[in-house]
Amino acid sequence: MTITAWIDPVVDESGFDPRSRYVETYWLGVLGPTATWLVRRFVAGLEQAPDGYELDLRATARSMGLGFHPGRNSPFARSLDRCVMFGVAHHTGGGLAVRRRLPPVSLRHLKRMPDELRADHDRWVRHTVTLDELTRAHQLACVLHDTGDETWIVEHRLVALGISDVAASEAVDNLSRLTAAD
Repeated sequence: MTITAWIDPVVDESGFDPRSRYVETYWLGVLGPTATWLVRRFVAGLEQAPDGYELDLRATARSMGLGFHPGRNSPFARSLDRCVMFGVAHHTGGGLAVRRRLPPVSLRHLKRMPDELRADHDRWVRHTVTLDELTRAHQLACVLHDTGDETWIVEHRLVALGISDVAASEAVDNLSRLTAAD
């Protein structure tokens, strides 16, 4: 199967990396764990081959601890279907176009979440990042990246250092843009 990037300028600009804390916290319950891991792998592959790549379905399924059986009822096939069903990917001739960044979780999916997770999402959305907080987050993000941390790991480390989820996410987005420009 060929995996290519789904170009969506709006979501590409304002969405969330599939390896981000936002996706782990809010999209995981929507997509399910296997589909979430699958999207993460797709995006990692697109970082290595931005123009697209061939995905060995059997090898990918086995590397994720899943059996691969032709047909729509295998766990791996259902995960691929969930990626399409929830708008993370769409079929193309011979493959899938995959979002490199995911949009915010829709209201329809938020309504199905537990009350405390919905409240947490509301706090995330309403959190205002101060310039001082963002400056500190960005400085730390640059240091972590310069010491060898991959960009997607930096967000987790920033939160562990006491940076808010929102500031960490924004700092990593800025870092990603800077490193892409190099």
